Amino acid sequence: TVTFPARLMLVAAMNPCPCGHRGDGGRECLCSPGQVARYLARVSGPLLDRIDLHVEVPRVSAAELVTAGSAESSAQMRARVVAARALQARRYGGVRTNGALTARQVRRHCRLDDEGRAFLHRAMERLGLSARAHDRVLKVARTIADLEGADAITTAHLAEAVQYRALDRSLRLVG
Repeated sequence: TVTFPARLMLVAAMNPCPCGHRGDGGRECLCSPGQVARYLARVSGPLLDRIDLHVEVPRVSAAELVTAGSAESSAQMRARVVAARALQARRYGGVRTNGALTARQVRRHCRLDDEGRAFLHRAMERLGLSARAHDRVLKVARTIADLEGADAITTAHLAEAVQYRALDRSLRLVG
């Protein structure tokens, strides 16, 4: 057995269904629930478990593209990320980011209060999440808390992290 060190960021995209219009307010999806289920099943559960963020990105209208919003600037976002990474470096010492935590470190650094534990338990049951997905949700919630400068993971952080499991939700709704 040989182990090759590697750190990577996988960014992938797929349509929500074979015709590409499921959930699109502007066009009708022509796919049956069975077709959608077969299409989504092409991505295996074990692979999905290893992907931290599953985000649905709806079609943007032409009007939305030209309208300037009041979003956070790249410089502001960068400053928050740098501060969160510095916080993580101080917290963990050798481990650089929340994403690199082992299961034991997740238990130590991603503690929840009773409300948070109950919320995560309900989400796990409803979505049928695996133990691996559970830990990934906790790591993402810890990162969300760090980006806000919060010491503890709150139910709001957990709720946002669970929302980033869109494919788990889609498979549950179709299956």
